[in-house]
Amino acid sequence: MPEGPLRVADADLVALYKQLHAAPELSFKESATSALLAAELKSLGFSVTEGIGDAWVKEKSMRDYGEVRPGVGGYGVVGVFENGDGPVVLVRADMDALPVPENTNLPFASKVVAETWTGVESPVMHACGHDVHMTVWVGTARRLIAEKDKWKGTLVMIAQPAEEIGLGAQAMLAEGLYSKFPQPDYNIALHVSAGAPAGTVSYSSGFALANVDSVDIKVKGVGGHGAYPQTTVDPILIASHIVVALQSLVSRNTNPLDSAVVTVGSIKAGAKHNIIPDEAELLITVRSYEDKTRQMLLDGIKRIAEGQAAAFGAPPPEVTIESDYTPATYNDPDLTARAMKAVSKELGDANVRAVPPVMGGEDFSQFARTEEKIPGVIFWLGVVEPERYAASQTDGMPLPSLHSPLFAPDYDPAIATGVDAMTSAVVELFKD
Repeated sequence: MPEGPLRVADADLVALYKQLHAAPELSFKESATSALLAAELKSLGFSVTEGIGDAWVKEKSMRDYGEVRPGVGGYGVVGVFENGDGPVVLVRADMDALPVPENTNLPFASKVVAETWTGVESPVMHACGHDVHMTVWVGTARRLIAEKDKWKGTLVMIAQPAEEIGLGAQAMLAEGLYSKFPQPDYNIALHVSAGAPAGTVSYSSGFALANVDSVDIKVKGVGGHGAYPQTTVDPILIASHIVVALQSLVSRNTNPLDSAVVTVGSIKAGAKHNIIPDEAELLITVRSYEDKTRQMLLDGIKRIAEGQAAAFGAPPPEVTIESDYTPATYNDPDLTARAMKAVSKELGDANVRAVPPVMGGEDFSQFARTEEKIPGVIFWLGVVEPERYAASQTDGMPLPSLHSPLFAPDYDPAIATGVDAMTSAVVELFKD
C-alpha cells in the first residue's frame, strides 16, 4: 500500500487522459494521437518531427500483405529540446491501443470500432495503459520545460507507435532515430502495473521483461474415416504428442536457474466427429531472458516436432518461427540504481520497491539492442485503486490484468505519481 497521501494530477492532464482513453487508435494507425502529442511538444518549444518510420511501415505492409490499407503508416514523433551542454536523455511513450472491447462502464469509455493494419475489424480499447503512459509523458515534458533551470542537456521526447505488435521501435530505429536526431546517452520509459497500487513505483534491475517469440507448427498426416484409423496417419495424435514433449524443453533442457516458457495457445484440426483430418496446427508462444536460452528453445521445438512426426511415420511438419520477435528488456543496473534512487527520494522509500522480472514483452528493449548499446531503464507505475488492491490481498479476488476489457486504472493519483517519478529520474540523469 502507498505510504502518505495520494498525489493529485493537474486537471488538464486528467482531461487529456480521458480524451486519449475515449479515442484509442490501433497499431500503425495512430494518426490523430501522434498529431495531438506533436502539437503538445511544439507548444512547449520542442523541435518536432513527425512520421518517423512511415516508409519502413509501408514497405513492410506491402511485403507482408501486398497492400497498404487506408490510414496505415509510421506515426513516430520525435521532439528535441536543447538546454545547454550536458547529456542527451530520451524519454519514450507508446501510443497504440488494443483490439479489445471495453467493458469498464466508465463515462469516457471507448466506443471505437476500427480495422487493424492487417484488415481485421474490432472494438478498440486502451487496455494496456498507453493512455496513462502518454499523459505522464506530456506531464513530464511540461514539468521539465517549466523547470529547465534545474537541468542542462538535450531532452529527446519520442512517441512510439505499434508497441502492441512489437514493431514500432524497430520502425523508428530503422528510419534514423539515432542518426537523424541527437543520440541519447540514456533511454527511459515507464509502464503501468495492473498488480500494484496507485502511488507506488516498482522496478527490476537487469532483465525486466522477456524475449517473446511466436512459432507455428503445421502437422501433416493422412486423413480418413474415424472408424478406420489404421488407414490414416492421425495429425491430431501427433500434435498431442508434440504438445506433451514440448514441456521437456523447460523441465529438462533449461537450466533450473534460468527461466523459460513454452505455451501452446491454440490447436486447430478437423471439422467433424468421425473424420481424421490431413493437418493439425499448433500456435506457440515462447518466452525467455537469455538469448542462448531462446535459441535452445526454438531449436528444440523444431527438433521435437520433426522427431514426433517421424516416430508416427508422418511427413515432416512445417515449423515457422516469426522473424519479427520482441527481444528481452534489460535494465542497465547502474542506470536503474541512479534513476530509482532519485524516484525514491521524490516518492519516499516505502513507495518504491524492487520486484522480480516478468515474462511479458516490451519493444522498448529494441532501443538498447543497437550497435550504439545505449543503456536504458523501464519501470512500473502502480495504477490499482489502493482500497481495491488491499481488498484483493484479503479476499483473493484477482485484479483485472493488462489487456482485460475490465482494466480501469486509478488514473488521477497514477498520473500524478508518474509525472513526479519520471521527472525526478530524468533530472537525475542530466547531472552527468
